[in-house]
Amino acid sequence: MFTGIVETMGKVVSIDKEKGNIHFTIETPVSDELKVDQSMSHDGVCLTIVKVDYEKKNYVVTAIQETLDKTNLGSWKRGYEVNLERSMRMDGRFDGHIVQGHVDQTAICTGVDEADGSWMFRFEYDPTRGNITVEKGSISVNGVSLTVVDSGKNFFTVAIIPYTYDVTNFHNFRNGTVINIEFDVFGKYVAKLLKLYMEQQGN
Repeated sequence: MFTGIVETMGKVVSIDKEKGNIHFTIETPVSDELKVDQSMSHDGVCLTIVKVDYEKKNYVVTAIQETLDKTNLGSWKRGYEVNLERSMRMDGRFDGHIVQGHVDQTAICTGVDEADGSWMFRFEYDPTRGNITVEKGSISVNGVSLTVVDSGKNFFTVAIIPYTYDVTNFHNFRNGTVINIEFDVFGKYVAKLLKLYMEQQGN
């Protein structure tokens, strides 16, 4: 489980394909604190560390085909900057919102507007998947815990302050950038229960 507060960024230094899987080697300043079997959020995707090279300051994670199909990991290239967060500690403050590291679907950046020192980002997604956003609700974008500003049937906007812009890969977003989104888990439970209730009423 994660909080959506990005700890640091890493850089993809190697991509190795093995049948339906892809092994990503990622360089990061916190590599000396990592260990095999540890969970790490990569742009909001929970992946298990399978190898650590403390001398080269990098580690390896593996993405299976299902993960590649549901996220933007299949589009990663060498040099790609990825948002990283280690799993949540139970003895500290909870500064973001509950992020499971299970990406629901991808979205496309369709607008980046500077707003007097901050930035407003607009994202569009496929609404047929049954996911929704609500204004002032929580959303995870590439693993970053954010508050929805505007919400529509197939889009939402978020405001990004300079600090978040600088320390996450938001500064690389352009029109057409594909990102990972995880909708608020509580909202998903409510939507599921409401759907079941309506189905029962129909019977």
